[in-house]
Amino acid sequence: MNEANGYYLEDLSVGMSASYAKTITDADVVLFAGVSGDMNPVHLDADYANASMFKGRIAHGMLTASVISAVLGTKLPGPGCIYLSQNLKFKAPVRIGDTVKARVTVTAIDEARGRITVATLCTVGDTVVIDGEAQIMVPRRPVSQAAE
Repeated sequence: MNEANGYYLEDLSVGMSASYAKTITDADVVLFAGVSGDMNPVHLDADYANASMFKGRIAHGMLTASVISAVLGTKLPGPGCIYLSQNLKFKAPVRIGDTVKARVTVTAIDEARGRITVATLCTVGDTVVIDGEAQIMVPRRPVSQAAE
């Protein structure tokens, strides 16, 4: 692990995984709307959302997906990594009060380019709400530490 408690590229192996869980609150949804500018009434207006196919307010898909970023930036690979790309498939809505669990699993390591591929999965209970894959740049161990 590096000084900021993240993994160096050399410390990673295919199959490693980590997760993080967050309960989505009304404040999260309202604040995300303000930060992102996404004021879609399905997220903010109960009357509108109740009349929608969702039968109630739902969290922004990208708010839910941001829980993946929490895993990558704090746990695996952790501080120092750079998010390069992410594809997402939104499978089910997330409602206020739901606890989203994001899990990332290393599926490939590109030593030459200093990158890893991770499978990304978000669930609420047993329901998959987001499925995807990300590419991450990971710091290498400094040469001065390689011999330690």
